Amino acid sequence: MLRRMEIPPAGRPPRAVAPGLAIAAAALLAYANSLGGPFVFDDVPSIVDNPALRSLWPPWPLLAPGAVPGLTTSGRPLVTASFALNFAFGGTAVWGYHAANLLIHVLAALLLYGLTRRTLEGLGREPPEAAALAFCAALLWAVHPLQTGAVTYVVQRAESLMALLFLLTLYAFARSAEPGLPPGCAARWKVLSVAACALGMAAKEVMAAAPVVVLLYDRTFLSGGFRAAWRRHRGTYVSLAATWLLLAALIASTDSRGGTAGFGTAVPWWRYALVQAPAVLRYLRLSLLPFPLVFDYGVDLAAPPAVIVPAFLAVASLLFVALLAFRSPEPGPRALGFAGLCFFAILAPTSSIVPVATQTAAEHRMYLPLAAVIAAAGCGLHALLSRVSKHPLRWCLACSLAAAAALGAATAARNADYRSALSLWDDTVAKRPGNADARYNLARLLAQQGRPGEAAAQYLEAVRLRPGFALAHDNLALVLARLGRGPEALAHAREAARLDPGSAPIRCNLGNLLLRSGGAPEAEACYREAIRLDPRFAEAHNDLAVVLSRTGEPAEALDCFREAVRLKPDFPEAYYNWGNALADSKVLDEACRRYEQAIRLRPDFPEAYFNWASALAEQGRPADAVGRLEEALRLKPDFPEARKALLLLRTRIARPGGDPGR
Repeated sequence: MLRRMEIPPAGRPPRAVAPGLAIAAAALLAYANSLGGPFVFDDVPSIVDNPALRSLWPPWPLLAPGAVPGLTTSGRPLVTASFALNFAFGGTAVWGYHAANLLIHVLAALLLYGLTRRTLEGLGREPPEAAALAFCAALLWAVHPLQTGAVTYVVQRAESLMALLFLLTLYAFARSAEPGLPPGCAARWKVLSVAACALGMAAKEVMAAAPVVVLLYDRTFLSGGFRAAWRRHRGTYVSLAATWLLLAALIASTDSRGGTAGFGTAVPWWRYALVQAPAVLRYLRLSLLPFPLVFDYGVDLAAPPAVIVPAFLAVASLLFVALLAFRSPEPGPRALGFAGLCFFAILAPTSSIVPVATQTAAEHRMYLPLAAVIAAAGCGLHALLSRVSKHPLRWCLACSLAAAAALGAATAARNADYRSALSLWDDTVAKRPGNADARYNLARLLAQQGRPGEAAAQYLEAVRLRPGFALAHDNLALVLARLGRGPEALAHAREAARLDPGSAPIRCNLGNLLLRSGGAPEAEACYREAIRLDPRFAEAHNDLAVVLSRTGEPAEALDCFREAVRLKPDFPEAYYNWGNALADSKVLDEACRRYEQAIRLRPDFPEAYFNWASALAEQGRPADAVGRLEEALRLKPDFPEARKALLLLRTRIARPGGDPGR
């Protein structure tokens, strides 16, 4: 039987204030430059464009796990609710989301400090020594640059919030086992542990490891064996295991997280498992030497046996050593074994055999496992220094403070990569040039910033790396069209439609390019197919209406415009095109109303002002038309047609009897 750990009794004077303040201050200093970073990548659909965050009451949209499928927040109602609180108090002001992430991170670091200190004291360490070692571990964990993936990247609050509740589950359980604690107080700590575990299940699926880690902790530090742990805390374990039912319900509600995770994805579990051993070794290396850090590792499942086999053997060896140490009768090796098993247990839901189709590796997965690595490394360093120095604790503190300064500076430097979405993807492409997804995302940003030539180069490289990348072909077609390379654009648009025949947007883009090249009948067929694929796709109804108005089907075109704005009331382009169709049919009063609606939705719409002015001029209202033309030129000074029309109108107004028409 292993020796039972004795946890110091409650009621002693607090000793955590100064270390806690130092840990919080170090984290705030390391992450100060992250507060101004913008929303990037999955932040946009999960936060900025997520309708579930727009209201706190009634709470049902927030708590409905599958309400908006396929997002980082899907199936994670606690994360959704936290973002909704951010939105309620600050809208989409990004600094508030960063501040909340940083607060969660600091609280998690403080819990790690408290848990580590109590555990070390229970192993027989003197309180000052236990406090110092716990401070070193929590400080290094708080400022480590590997944590930026879960702190600076806003939407990965799912990871940090889960970790906070994971640590609270373990901390509250440890507190409940303090000797001499009144039964009522112990019960309250157990209730808190189970409640934190349940909340964690509503934050992220990795929380599934929490009941297992609690059992490992109990066996290692409290009860001395699995049988004794079960005998002493049977009710608590049953309650903790019951939270798996909540997690199972949440997972089921999202249909394998929108087809992106789980055994139902297109990624075979065995192929995913093969590349996880190199990923785990990479995580360990980054824990000790956090360079280079990569935002997105992509979905590459190809790795040569010369990489996979040694990595698998190394990971299996580490797991075997952890198991041996865990079974040791000595408290020191047993604690190291616990740390090793925790590392593997927490990574297991994402880095074993359950495929995550969106990324084969991700640094935010190391947010909580990093604590086990740092704690084990710190204890090992202290043991080594004890053999060569009379003052090992002083050396340990000195080394930790020096390392914390270097790591904090590296964290601040990494945060600088998040200063814009463009800089983040540019950094990712530089570090992972074979990542087709990174090149695709960089190309999209370059195109949005008016750099179509550079965007086309990135898209071309993306489709070279992954020829079956339908979205890259589709967006490349749009960029090539902007560059005047029509035949190439049409070829890539056709290839995109071939690769993804069920995509309504891709079909619409092909129709638009066909229409530009004079193929109106084929374009019309594309739009009708897009509507068949997705009857609620407002853009397809609008595009079909445009081509019908050009091919002499005004009645059906007007019906399509009505359907487009019914499906998407805030659709200024549809109102604009509708106005053009009405103006061509000489229904000028209604055309003016449609132009006005378009401008109400999009005030910076110079073309709508110009066509509105033309309709007003045809109605014999030159003064009103002049005002609209002046506004068009204010919005777009280099608008020669508007300038010419304004000059003509002013001239005709100055000459009574002049024709003020178009």
